[in-house]
Amino acid sequence: MAAKQKILIVDDDVNIAELISLYLTKECFDTKTVNDGEEALTAFEQYSPNLILLDLMLPGIDGYQVCREIRAKSDIPIIMLSAKGEIFDKVLGLELGADDYIMKPFDSKELVARVKAVLRRYQPAMKNHVAAPDIKCVEYPGLVVNLSNYSVLYHGHPVDMPPKELELLYFLAASPNQVFTREQLLDHIWGYEYIGDTRTVDVHVKRLREKINDSSSWSIATVWGIGYKFEANG
Repeated sequence: MAAKQKILIVDDDVNIAELISLYLTKECFDTKTVNDGEEALTAFEQYSPNLILLDLMLPGIDGYQVCREIRAKSDIPIIMLSAKGEIFDKVLGLELGADDYIMKPFDSKELVARVKAVLRRYQPAMKNHVAAPDIKCVEYPGLVVNLSNYSVLYHGHPVDMPPKELELLYFLAASPNQVFTREQLLDHIWGYEYIGDTRTVDVHVKRLREKINDSSSWSIATVWGIGYKFEANG
């Protein structure tokens, strides 16, 4: 029997943390709850979760700093929870490396659905996998993006990327020189729940450009007033 996936729940409201744990336990997840930022960083190392549900407003080390410190060493999926619904807060969370952002109060079914969706997108390379049919991989000079095992090689060196960053890069690179609107990219990578929040795309493109520089053979190009394209020469 497959091991249960582990969810670390970080929220200073004990009642909310226990309620979330109850929802996820019913869906056959293993859960651990902690109530402040320092506990979260310790639990991340000791519990080795598959996903973290991270409240922003925590005593001591806040959720933004927790996310920043975890992202410095891991691309584990992080879903931020917050009662703050300002666009600035969502964008900042995504810029720091969060994979999703859920506003409180939330519907239990939506929370569970988003956890499952993010986990589906996060698929580390399967070891000892003998057959590898239908490999999804694109290659350009100095760049290899493999969606089958969620890996990126840049000039021969692996680059850590959260799932949605990698999916966006692959989607663009798999259709070179084709222009996509921000709305199209939102629909393909994030799904219907993000429609209208086009700054999500801009944030992720910015993060991609910080990790991989354009070359003479290819670039991630902005098409002003429309969206983006992966420009390939030759």
